[in-house]
Amino acid sequence: MQFTPYEQSRPLPPYQAILAVDAAGFTSRPGSSHDHVAQLIPTLVGEVVSAAGMADEWASRGFFGHTGDGFAAGLPTRCLPYLIHPFPDLLQQRLDRLRRETGDALRLRVAVHVGPLPTEVGAYGVSGNGDARNDTHRLLDCDAVKDALARNSARVTLVALVISDRVFHDVVDAGYAGLHIDHFRAVTATVAGKSFQQPAWVYVPAPSGGGGDAPALAGDAVRPDGAPAATPARARASVQTNHGQVIDRMSGTMHIGRIGAGGPA
Repeated sequence: MQFTPYEQSRPLPPYQAILAVDAAGFTSRPGSSHDHVAQLIPTLVGEVVSAAGMADEWASRGFFGHTGDGFAAGLPTRCLPYLIHPFPDLLQQRLDRLRRETGDALRLRVAVHVGPLPTEVGAYGVSGNGDARNDTHRLLDCDAVKDALARNSARVTLVALVISDRVFHDVVDAGYAGLHIDHFRAVTATVAGKSFQQPAWVYVPAPSGGGGDAPALAGDAVRPDGAPAATPARARASVQTNHGQVIDRMSGTMHIGRIGAGGPA
């Protein structure tokens, strides 16, 4: 059934944790290697997602869309803390092992966001389309996360994670992920040639070459006087727990399900 936006109501799709990944420098590789790398990335990421305690959720993901040099996938929102920790650190370790075994320093950008997305497969096998998915791809392509890799050693720093402001406040600032707020750098995510500008947060599991102490990234959030903006801990999204669930007090929307002690429940 076709709905007309703004003129009639329709059911809100379920909230999805959106994981997007792509390879840095993909087009600089020989074309003959593109198919191998395109197949390798979801295989490696799937192994790491499973190692992070989300094997069942990965097997039953809400949607999966390949992008050539990466993919986007929908997982239950209860996975969000584990996509922040330990997933990026385990992915860094797995890519470092690949580098040692093959000499290939494959570097990946990772974006995590959350929002309502349809999971029903359409006539052409397409699902998971909507604003939240679009914003995830913009985060993945933003200058700040690209710079996070560019300013660190290409042989040591193999993963850079960017998360949306909503995920930061709902998951990291609220204490659900195994990382402190100070592990993240506040940035303004922008994409050249796109009308996209959002606050976001960058985490690099293995900084190198002084990259962690270098001057502010392009796109770092700053005050009008040019000084770095203070970390806005608990500044926007106030949350409360209710039988293991997280509620956004601003909207009343429940978007994170039950959280188990050792992994998603």
